[in-house]
Amino acid sequence: MRARHGQETPTDLLTPDRPVRRTRATQPAVGTARRPAFLLAALLAGGMAAAGLGVHGATAAPAEATSVLEAQQALLTSDEGVEVMPQASVTVAEAQARLEEVAASRAARAEVEAAAREAARPKFVLPIDGARLTSGFGSRWGTFHHGIDLAAPMRTPEYAAGDGVVLRAGAASGFGLAVYILHENGDVTVYGHMDSILVEPGEYVDAGQTIALLGNRGQSTGPHLHFEVHRGGEDGERVNPVSWLADRGVRV
Repeated sequence: MRARHGQETPTDLLTPDRPVRRTRATQPAVGTARRPAFLLAALLAGGMAAAGLGVHGATAAPAEATSVLEAQQALLTSDEGVEVMPQASVTVAEAQARLEEVAASRAARAEVEAAAREAARPKFVLPIDGARLTSGFGSRWGTFHHGIDLAAPMRTPEYAAGDGVVLRAGAASGFGLAVYILHENGDVTVYGHMDSILVEPGEYVDAGQTIALLGNRGQSTGPHLHFEVHRGGEDGERVNPVSWLADRGVRV
């Protein structure tokens, strides 16, 4: 029925006023920063929502679903305030005792190894390798030769004949350069004519340690090592180095 101007139709009179429904778009957005209890609830609700959305994969997730996923991620990755310690199997005192035990064992092993190395190390050696004996101990050219001469190529390494302390090292009359070494029994060995010296007075040297490089300095007719032994001290009796070395297991 068409309504006359200014009059209501019966249809209009029969249709009640309906309240406006609030859509999801008008509802407040779910916050991303919530306490763990709310996050757990959001996790459950979000799982159900995700299952529903999976049926309609072609439609984009609404803003609320995105917010729920963010809340789930925050719950799964956040460990703030959570402290979990593994079950202890030993006490601190027991661990400390174990550390001390291992340290003592290693120290004892190091002492044994050092003792073995010391026992195996030669205590006396020939003062030069590969040399040729060119002059012995005794009379020579109307004088007395108080040492032995060992010829070798220039700058061949020269060694300490035994453990000791360097008494002198430097320029010496007749030798050009010389080194004097005091040994434990009080004897002194002398090395002369070297090209260069590699030790200093007061330095401790082991048997076989390089002390100089062979040369031809001083009163010399060719590259060689002049080697002497003074029994009982620097001013002691000069003895035959060949015999002195032989008594210590070293053959010239």
